[in-house]
Amino acid sequence: MRIAVTGSIATDHLMSFPGRITDQLLADRLDHVSLSFLVDTLEVRAGGVAANIAYGLAQLGHHPLLSGAVGADFTPYGERLAALGVDISGVHVSRTRHTARFLCTTDQDGNQIASFHPGAMTEAAGIDLIEVLRRHGGADLVLVGADDPAAMLRHTRACHTYRIPFAADPSQQLARLDGAQIRELVDGADHLFTNEYEHALLLAKTDWTHTDVLSRVGTWVTTLGEKGSRVERAGDPPLDVPAVPAAEAADPTGVGDAFRAGYLAALAAGHDTTRRAQWGSALATLALSHIGTQTYTATGGDPT
Repeated sequence: MRIAVTGSIATDHLMSFPGRITDQLLADRLDHVSLSFLVDTLEVRAGGVAANIAYGLAQLGHHPLLSGAVGADFTPYGERLAALGVDISGVHVSRTRHTARFLCTTDQDGNQIASFHPGAMTEAAGIDLIEVLRRHGGADLVLVGADDPAAMLRHTRACHTYRIPFAADPSQQLARLDGAQIRELVDGADHLFTNEYEHALLLAKTDWTHTDVLSRVGTWVTTLGEKGSRVERAGDPPLDVPAVPAAEAADPTGVGDAFRAGYLAALAAGHDTTRRAQWGSALATLALSHIGTQTYTATGGDPT
């Protein structure tokens, strides 16, 4: 199975704050918040949800097709991904904008405050996914990840039109998308990926019930942090799969992307649902033990 991954490609600027973000929030001053955090560390790393997932798939022996929009500054980043086995031939390079930037501060409890500047990602809506697939070998499954909203909708419509199975992974863009857009991105997906908060937010913004969603997707996978993951299908009881314990939690950024990569790699290998979630959890835990989203190394095709 060949997997194409669409979505953001970015540079991550990751900072650690030794205190608790919640301690800085005053209940009677939440109408006007002005905070500054003196951080202990700064790591500049490659990131973006699509690139993170593609990296994870490559670590497990796959050669995913990456599609997204970047700036001219992407060259060394792209060369590194290509050397690892990611096909970057479907990446659009902007003539005027820089690659997107993600800035994130994480406190000692794992709470985060983040900002994202899209940069070249604003040109992703101009990517013709079907033409990319035609020119670069096609795909058996397309993951539609967080991206410029217009690009996400265009890629989803293309998958519907050409009957290409797709996985919907709107993640952080759920906050920006309206109910109608989310319904269009989700309806007909072979897989839907959310975390626990996104699970609830999706229901609230679409006005769908839990049953409504399950009737519209093949499989709904919800990551639950240290509790593991839940896999649901219409007509079947929910399947809860425990997380793989982490010896050390170095950085939670990108852990969900690693889970998706592990899950999809197991799906491509023909494994059953439990094994898919186990692969996802194993790769997520590996990512959690490293600072940065593309610094872990998986040896062999089975991360467990």
